This record gives sequence, structure tokens and C-alpha cells, in this order.
Amino acid sequence: MAMALLAANAGGQAMSKGILSPPANVRPPNLQNVGIEQHLDGQVPPDLVFVDDTGRSVKLGDYFGKKPLILNLAYYNCTMLCGEVLSGLTGAMKMVKFNLGDEFDVLTVSFNPSEAPALAAEKKKEYLKRYGRPGAASGWHFLTGPAESINALTKAVGFQYQYDPRINQFAHATAIIVLTPHGRISRYFYGVDFPPKDLRMGLVEASQGKIGNAVDQVLLYCYHYDPATGKYGAIVSNVLRLGAGVTILLLGGLLIILFRLDKAAQRRISGSARPVQTKIQTRYVR
Repeated sequence: MAMALLAANAGGQAMSKGILSPPANVRPPNLQNVGIEQHLDGQVPPDLVFVDDTGRSVKLGDYFGKKPLILNLAYYNCTMLCGEVLSGLTGAMKMVKFNLGDEFDVLTVSFNPSEAPALAAEKKKEYLKRYGRPGAASGWHFLTGPAESINALTKAVGFQYQYDPRINQFAHATAIIVLTPHGRISRYFYGVDFPPKDLRMGLVEASQGKIGNAVDQVLLYCYHYDPATGKYGAIVSNVLRLGAGVTILLLGGLLIILFRLDKAAQRRISGSARPVQTKIQTRYVR
């Protein structure tokens, strides 16, 4: 939806006190309640009741405790932006080596209370096919639920949207939210296109060291999440420190190699300079 995209773009240009949107008094009337208010380290309520894509009643806490999660708020009958966000998320996940369902899970939750599990199941089938990795069905959960649960969830994560009855559509911002295994808000990534590097680092940070490798730890040392932009940017001082450290290690290694080569050369020279002892036969004449 064009007005949702407008809200997202406007929010990216003006941020005050953690709110990714202009003040309500300067927004168009149909966008006054649209934006993202960051609640970093806030807790997603685990007792909120939803219905999964099989029609089973679940609580959000059922998905907490083991892996980092990506929370994607959308509605399944959205004709534009929600599909773009889901496509962007799917494309980013395909570029990340972590496997959905193994290292992390995804919760896609409809904020339209009139949508039913059958529609959620259709969307799940579509995007699992796009993702194309085995085992992902156990890790990607498409949920629907009552207005009370939706309102509590969107309020907890700061996701602000507005229904327009004239066109039977919702105006909303675009973002995905990375959660820790226990459901605390770790990172917000904005827009419809999510850089795989940022997504991977966000998952590694949210996992509290349970996934990732040594390279990820180096990258997290050199890059810092900026809440204002929803991206990771280089920490110049840390990059310089790391570069200096690597340089010192390389020079130290080179000096050790040269020292050993010099010692070996000295041994060869001393070995070749040893006097040659010969036996002199003396003949006695009577």
C-alpha cells in the first residue's frame, strides 16, 4: 500500500525518542497512528493466545526458550507491502547459511483479526516453497488471532498501524523484529529489503552466543547496531584496533620466521667450516 510505504519512508528520515515516524501532528490524517516505536529489550508477552496455521491454539511462549526468532507482523490479504516484506525476508534468509528451523525460527503474525488459519496455511505453503530448504516447516509459524492478542502484541513491540474502512486496508510501517530465545526485543530492521549480513549478525547477537562462529564475533566487534537506521555500521576505532592487532601478529610471525631462518643458516655455515681431518701414514725405514 502506497500510504504504508510513505509512512516507512517518512519514518526513516525523522526519528525522535525511538519513534520511527514524524510527530502525529504533522502526519496526514490516515497516517497519524502509523509508525514504529522501538522497545529494545522489551518483553514480548508469552501468554498471548493465537491460532497457528493448522488451527491449533498456541501461546507465543510456546515458541520461546530455544532459538532466536524473527517476528514479522503482516496481514495475509495485504495486496502490496506485506507481500514485499515477506519476499524480502525470504530472500535474505536464503542468503544466510543458518537454516530456518535449526538455528532460528520465524513468527509471521497477522494483525487483521478477521483472517483465519486457512489463509495463514496458504501463505505458509507459498513462502516455504520460495525458501526451498528442507525442515523449514517446523520453524516458520503463520499465526492469526483475536483483536485482544493482536493489540497487546503490537503495543509490546511498538508496531503502530491504522485501518482505513474506505478501502478495507491497513496503513502500516514495514519492519521485522529479531527476538532473543526468551522473547525479548533485540533488533529492528526496516523496509522491505533486509541485508543478509545485518540479518545474520542480528540473529547471532540475539542468540546470546549460541549460534555463529569466530568470524561473526569479529564482525560484531567491528560493527555496531544503530537503532536510528536499523542497520549495522562500522565502528572505526574497533576496526583500527583490530587492524593494528593483526599487523602486530603478522610482524611478530615474520620476525619469528626470519629468526629461525637465520639460526638455520648459521648452523649450515658452521657445519661447512669445520677442519677436515686426514690420516697421514708414516713409513719407518730401518
